Amino acid sequence: MKIPWSGRSHNFDKKDIGFLVNIIKEADPLTQGKFLEKFESIFSKYIGKKNVFAVSSAAAALEIIALLADIKKDDEVIIPAHTYCASAIPFARNGAKIIWADINFKTRVADLIDVKRKITSKTKAIILVHLYGYALDFKEIISYCKKRKIKIIEDCAQALGAEIDGKKAGSLGDFSCFSFHTQKNITTLGEGGMVYVKENKLASKVKGLRHNGHCDFKFKRKNYWQPAMGNLDLDLKNKWPYKFTLSEIQCGAGIIMMKKLDKLNSIRIRRANKFIKSLAKFEEIVFHKSEKKLRHVYHLLSAYYKPRKLINRNHLIEKLYKNFSIKCAVQYYPLYQYPLFKKMGFGNNKCINTEKFYNNMISFPFHVWMNNKEFNYLINSVKKSLIELRKK
Repeated sequence: MKIPWSGRSHNFDKKDIGFLVNIIKEADPLTQGKFLEKFESIFSKYIGKKNVFAVSSAAAALEIIALLADIKKDDEVIIPAHTYCASAIPFARNGAKIIWADINFKTRVADLIDVKRKITSKTKAIILVHLYGYALDFKEIISYCKKRKIKIIEDCAQALGAEIDGKKAGSLGDFSCFSFHTQKNITTLGEGGMVYVKENKLASKVKGLRHNGHCDFKFKRKNYWQPAMGNLDLDLKNKWPYKFTLSEIQCGAGIIMMKKLDKLNSIRIRRANKFIKSLAKFEEIVFHKSEKKLRHVYHLLSAYYKPRKLINRNHLIEKLYKNFSIKCAVQYYPLYQYPLFKKMGFGNNKCINTEKFYNNMISFPFHVWMNNKEFNYLINSVKKSLIELRKK
């Protein structure tokens, strides 16, 4: 039996495929149409907020947010060093000085004490990442940031459906982004995302930003073809628009997946709890588990392996791969250690908890499509590997 770490996270059944085929046959146009509107409406109701807009990826959502937050050269933006690179790149691209925040070693998300410590008069925004599916409770800094006119941006790429005291992750900040990449909790056929904008005035600019500045003419036209088929304008000073749209068939997939989201998340939570409970006797492997309902939706199943003199997580990963054909992963390389960020001037940093966790973390394969036989094989293989490593 082989279990890959990455790959396709979701399967579409015959009914789903039939629905998508009908969109291909009947949708007119095949982009920016009624399925886009329906998808956005369903998503809006789900997170309990208006002003949501479907885009081509979570990274695209963050590019739009960087423009709307008016990130400029030398503005400081605080971002956890332990996250995916897309959380940082859009802000660096706009000239921001990236300030790396450490994580809380227990929760593996941003340490709010360290975040507050790094706020200065130049801080323009804070990116709070709900990593691995765990929703970071940041209510304590909302008023603090509001007084200082600091924007709070929630990166919910991995946490769709997670909640903070009954409120959906992504509904508490000034902006938020969501991902529908193939490996996320839902997918819009491989790629896709959603952006939420709290302020109505800023939200009114998103449709133009995501579609090359397309908009209506500000005057009544005598003939529909004059002065041209469409208008281009953008009410943002010195900003250029993007092309970040989703096709109708992708939005159709989003409609299907939103109906399944809560069920899929419940499967993830149930399986994660079983996995963690099954390995409870192995004190050398430490999981982050939340007792609060829906606080953690387990996009990924990661753990910290306590190293001994000659044994570390690399030995566990190697044993699982060589003996049981199970692929695990290591996430996330501290962003300031990547050559790209070093070359761009953001490499001079040290986040103690980030590095400690990275050096011995392990991410197990955790696909919803994995059947019970495969999942039990995974659990038993991890147990056997841990027992063997104890003998060394």
